[in-house]
Amino acid sequence: MTAWLPRRRTMLQRILRLGLACACLALVSAQAVAARVMVVLSDDSAPYQEVYQVIRAYLDDSAHEAVRTYAGELTATSVNGARLAVAVGVQAAESLAALPARPPVLAVLVPRAWYTRIGRVRLSDGDRRNVSAIYLDQPFERQAQLIRQAFPEARRVGVLLGAEQGGLVGELDEALRTQRLGLVHQILAADERLITPLENVLSGAELLLAVPDPRVFNRNTAQSLFLTSYRYRVPVLGYSRSLTRAGALLSLHSSPAQIGRQTAEWVKGAIEGVPVNLPPPAYPAYFSVSINEQVARSLGFTLPPEAELEKRLGGGR
Repeated sequence: MTAWLPRRRTMLQRILRLGLACACLALVSAQAVAARVMVVLSDDSAPYQEVYQVIRAYLDDSAHEAVRTYAGELTATSVNGARLAVAVGVQAAESLAALPARPPVLAVLVPRAWYTRIGRVRLSDGDRRNVSAIYLDQPFERQAQLIRQAFPEARRVGVLLGAEQGGLVGELDEALRTQRLGLVHQILAADERLITPLENVLSGAELLLAVPDPRVFNRNTAQSLFLTSYRYRVPVLGYSRSLTRAGALLSLHSSPAQIGRQTAEWVKGAIEGVPVNLPPPAYPAYFSVSINEQVARSLGFTLPPEAELEKRLGGGR
């Protein structure tokens, strides 16, 4: 009888340990199965809404939930219970960064320059939180490849940058050199008018590369920039479909649906882990090329079809 009691005690301890392990596994499983993802939009404009709709469509087939809110409505209680927050646009990311407590943050449709300069530091709160980004920009290497494919005879590419983007010159020059292209650039001072530096660039370049820089490309400057480039017979390579419509000969860009797709893939992978594990910041994986055929005819260019250029770049829709 006395020999049986220790064995019984040992068996009960094993059962208790097994039960505790099962409870822990059940908790982890529940966390992996049902996650709340807070999607914060900078505003209610169509591109941001499209990113959200794609994310929600991806998560609808799982037990996870995507909840939408807007930067102007965000409060500390908005993110309670969220395992991950997705900030769509800079304003949304800034709003999340202002919260005293927040879950891991994935910022999408944000310029790389903003994220690397200030965004990552603000969102990570001194590296105490897991953060990452999917940039709005296309990598310079991909842009250089497109230039070589679309303009095989080109030798000099022009770029006009604001002072805050001046640090990109070295990266851009290196990327262009891999395609045997030279860089002609000007840095626009804070109080300097656009036209003189632009003409200096256009006089020495065969193509003008537009970089997402609000100091250079905005609704007040775009028309003047395109008209001046036409006068110099220099085509513009843009970074959005809207710039193609506005007058760029062609653009390399990722649509909101493409950014949404990549975001959803990252989100699904991240929330399966405990804790949430986001990939390192990256450029868009999915992209498109758009061509303004009217501008091509006016400037006398014959380009390969959009789909062919996308294929040569190793991506597309």
